[in-house]
Amino acid sequence: MIDFLIVDDQALIRDGLRAIFEDRSDLRVVGEADNGAQGVRLSARLSPGVVLMDLRMPGMDGVAATSRIVQQQSPPYVLVLTTYDSDENVLAALQAGASGFLLKDAPRDRIIEAVQRVVRGEAQLAPQVTQRLVDRIRASPRALPVPRLPTLTRRELDVLKAVARGRTNAEIADQLHLSITTVKSYASSLFAKLGVNDRVQATVLAYESGLITPRLPDR
Repeated sequence: MIDFLIVDDQALIRDGLRAIFEDRSDLRVVGEADNGAQGVRLSARLSPGVVLMDLRMPGMDGVAATSRIVQQQSPPYVLVLTTYDSDENVLAALQAGASGFLLKDAPRDRIIEAVQRVVRGEAQLAPQVTQRLVDRIRASPRALPVPRLPTLTRRELDVLKAVARGRTNAEIADQLHLSITTVKSYASSLFAKLGVNDRVQATVLAYESGLITPRLPDR
């Protein structure tokens, strides 16, 4: 059972999200908040597995709330749901610690899948959001040396590059001729060495550190 908290200042949106999950036995809404500050408090009290977070709210916005939530003891995954996909919102939410980013007009099945994916530790980025993120980094490179990167083994670097280019565990396993279990092991090891929690944070670090440079998808 995955418990999750909905944080959105619009009651209609909260009701719609709740309706998406109400007929499922594996997903349960344990609370709702209409602003970021309340979301932070409820997250600490209810200990949900996932927080569905809006970005633009009065008072404390979703970026600030996400930053505080991910610092809580045994923090939940934060999946950002928004009607906006601007570069600033994408980068700010991911750098604050969000584990995924999905537009509110996504189909019901896509939202359910997103919740399940972030719980598995997989990045969940809307395709158009991923492209905007890469375009932003391409246009404004901020590559800085990252001392921790040289501690990665050659195979861990291969896995990190594949993760940053959006490959799934199965795709990485096929690309590197490894088992999926081995890929997961490498991913866990490199995440620990880099001090990140998931694929989204690893992707941001890989691009911003200059480990890889944005390019067109492989053909």
